[in-house]
Amino acid sequence: MTDDRDINRPEVLAEVQAVFARYEDALVHNRIDELDALFWPSAHTVRYGTAENLVGIDAIRAFRRARPSQGLARRLALTVITTYGQDFATAMTEFHRDGDARIGRQSQTWVRFADGGWRVVAAHVSLIEG
Repeated sequence: MTDDRDINRPEVLAEVQAVFARYEDALVHNRIDELDALFWPSAHTVRYGTAENLVGIDAIRAFRRARPSQGLARRLALTVITTYGQDFATAMTEFHRDGDARIGRQSQTWVRFADGGWRVVAAHVSLIEG
């Protein structure tokens, strides 16, 4: 069981902040191979988007390949990353796109794997009226 001393240990938090930044950079620049590398390559990986429910890495990869590469720029706000122990973290953020009054929300669950480092195992993206 994780106790309060294991929440946001500085070295673990720094690792997740760095991998979260890598993910964001890959997303807005449509670096599909990098995005794929940051998701757990499993049939158990889930990504629920604004208009799609993707279960399994194959569905997530197919979505990324088919998605338009324009209009991906965004600004993040109110990002909260929390680590629990050495190998588990959540990342929550709002995002805003120019010309869209809606507020985007993104949540990710990250797990550190012995053979691949930090990977997203579950993600959810939604939009609400601003």
